[in-house]
Amino acid sequence: MCAMQHFEKTLSEEYFYKGAIINLRRDRVELENGAEANREIVEHPGGVCVVALTDQNEVLFVNQFRYPYHKMVREIPAGKLSRGEDPFECGKRELQEETGATAGRYTFLGDFYPSPGYCEEIIRIYLAEELTFGSQNLDEDEFLDVERMPLEQAVQLVLENQIEDGKTQAGLLKAYLLVSRREKA
Repeated sequence: MCAMQHFEKTLSEEYFYKGAIINLRRDRVELENGAEANREIVEHPGGVCVVALTDQNEVLFVNQFRYPYHKMVREIPAGKLSRGEDPFECGKRELQEETGATAGRYTFLGDFYPSPGYCEEIIRIYLAEELTFGSQNLDEDEFLDVERMPLEQAVQLVLENQIEDGKTQAGLLKAYLLVSRREKA
């Protein structure tokens, strides 16, 4: 736990871009010592990701091309929140749309801050279990492949840096610890 509470006071906000997914702004802030500084912020409505675990302890992944990296990226199902949308409902929707799966049981695993130095995005992480399968319902601009992998193997790939996506790493490690603790109890 922190011994002190540090703070910065917002003096002004200036927007440079307002888009469909993100807004970009520069804030002028007063530091706790009275000095002033600039803070560049990416506004994002947040997202949800779901570690979907089958009865055989397999994780569902989606493999899709991610333009910023110009390559395929292995991720757990995830999606962007609409402004004001309930994160749990978003997670259920994204799981079904991307993998065709619905879950009988969900467990909230916590929040993930992908880049707290400049982005206010928060990703909510859920574990989905007791899966049943139907058909995918992808968005018309969404192209992905679904893959299953044993949870233990997926965690090993995280440790070997073969799964690079941060939300996927956090979700897998949290799910693995929770499932391991349940098995020991």
